Amino acid sequence: MAIVKPETMTFADKKIRMLIAGFPGIGKTTLALSAPKPLYIDIDLSGERIDRNVFLQAAGYDRVTSYDELRRDIGMGAAPIELQNIKDNLYEVETIVIDTGGKLLTVMGEYGKKVDPKYGQRDGSLSLKGYGWLGKEFQRFLDHIITELDKHIVIVFHAVEEKDGDDTKLRIKAEGSSRNTVWELMDLGGFMEMRGNKRTIGFSNCERYYAKGTRGIEGVMEIPNLKDGVPNDFITRLFAEYNSVSAAETERAAADREQYEAAMALGRELIDSIADADTANAAMVPFSSISHALTSKKELSYLWNAKIKGLGLVFDKSANAYAPKEGA
Repeated sequence: MAIVKPETMTFADKKIRMLIAGFPGIGKTTLALSAPKPLYIDIDLSGERIDRNVFLQAAGYDRVTSYDELRRDIGMGAAPIELQNIKDNLYEVETIVIDTGGKLLTVMGEYGKKVDPKYGQRDGSLSLKGYGWLGKEFQRFLDHIITELDKHIVIVFHAVEEKDGDDTKLRIKAEGSSRNTVWELMDLGGFMEMRGNKRTIGFSNCERYYAKGTRGIEGVMEIPNLKDGVPNDFITRLFAEYNSVSAAETERAAADREQYEAAMALGRELIDSIADADTANAAMVPFSSISHALTSKKELSYLWNAKIKGLGLVFDKSANAYAPKEGA
């Protein structure tokens, strides 16, 4: 990996990791399948409940019952030639949709206990080491999809209600500490709810649930009802908005960097021209008029003060000018 300047980086085509949570029947899977060209991976065996028209818009369907199957189908641990074949088969796919994340973590945990019995306990649950492995394996899974397959990923989670004192909170349905790992790795995370007769998804934390919004995606958004002839493309448009913000930020960063370089060049030129009190006074006005960006003002102020000190000059406030220090 080569070290590059930040201003040369662009995230306008970033692959996005998104979590959708909500109670059963609210339309989480339908929303997930509004992502760009989705491959629907059905671990929860619920594909038959999806609206037929929505289902037919998917770029592919894969029903799996174990993590071994899922690893095989997406090429985790595959030899380079086999992985390339899988990538070729997934050429038209832009998003991997996992339904559900809770079931994924369950089958992933079962796989882990076969990898190392120490990851399990006598009652069949995961041990502390097992949960540690599960968190790392979940990250490896996401990394494979984002880096190796170059796809977005949308993961559907069921919501559960939990008591927190007198309050009731919504949380994703996931085993133990794995829920924290899940949230940490997401770029976007929204909770779906019904508000009156409208479906909504919230991307900002509130007293009722934890959510995650970045790149300008925040607050509560209404999810439009599907109508005949209208594409199911809510998340496709959301991802486009997300990446357009990234592209705009990259452009602004490039402009800031260009202005920073210009400011630093002019500032250094003026500082280099200072040899005594007269030249310092002559440089004051143009130096104070420099149009700064990023850290140029702080850096140039340091260089200016160092030059003035090195020449033994002091600033006379009454005369608004530099003069040699007495006795210098």
